[in-house]
Amino acid sequence: MASLLFAPGRRPGAEQIRALADSDPSFVVSLEPDAPEEALPGAAPTVRWIELLTNGLTFDLDGLTPGDPMPLPPRGHLYGLPGQVQDQPLEAIRLRPGPHIAAGSRMLPVLRQMAWLAARLAALPGVQVVAWHAARTWSGAGHFRESVTRWIEGGAFPGLGLTALAPTQDGGLQSEGLALFTGQELRIDPTLAGDRAAAARLALRLLHWLVDNGRLDEPVRLAGPGGEPLLLAPSTNGHFVGVWRE
Repeated sequence: MASLLFAPGRRPGAEQIRALADSDPSFVVSLEPDAPEEALPGAAPTVRWIELLTNGLTFDLDGLTPGDPMPLPPRGHLYGLPGQVQDQPLEAIRLRPGPHIAAGSRMLPVLRQMAWLAARLAALPGVQVVAWHAARTWSGAGHFRESVTRWIEGGAFPGLGLTALAPTQDGGLQSEGLALFTGQELRIDPTLAGDRAAAARLALRLLHWLVDNGRLDEPVRLAGPGGEPLLLAPSTNGHFVGVWRE
């Protein structure tokens, strides 16, 4: 799932989503349920939602006005956020696969389209943050939109947005969120992570390769950025892909 965060009172309604869809041929509003009746005191909160169609796939957008906002998503990694946005009060709308494609929500074509649609919605007025739930990332709207658009158009996978990188206790580097795409997380061995900037660049290259090639079940040898031989191998439990210099 992805969420778009706004300052209080700035969340869009269905009219604003329709206006964006009218100006952007990449998606359309395919279903707009009747507005819920105003909730009585003590009644369950109301949620206003619409269905969006892009490239034959449907996604639900929840939390529109005049309904209630969605809960704020988890925040673990910040990328391209202006100022102190993360410390300000925020309200969320949430994008998720529709019920017709929920069973295939972890398939790469579905994830690509959801990321693409979130990037298009990031053009809405007032978007402060685009959050990608599986990686616990909060990205600035411009950062998310530009990096995802480059990926969809054939560029590098947006490893700092759809996934995240964090240091491990033993001095290595590990991804968060890659498992949504491949079922595994990436671990850079500490011997390759002494130079953090170089290790991050290597990790981003490998994230792109792993998303392109899918789950790794057997060891693979690749050349590093400087031509050095690297070994990629799945962990014993299959949950991780480790990277070492041979």
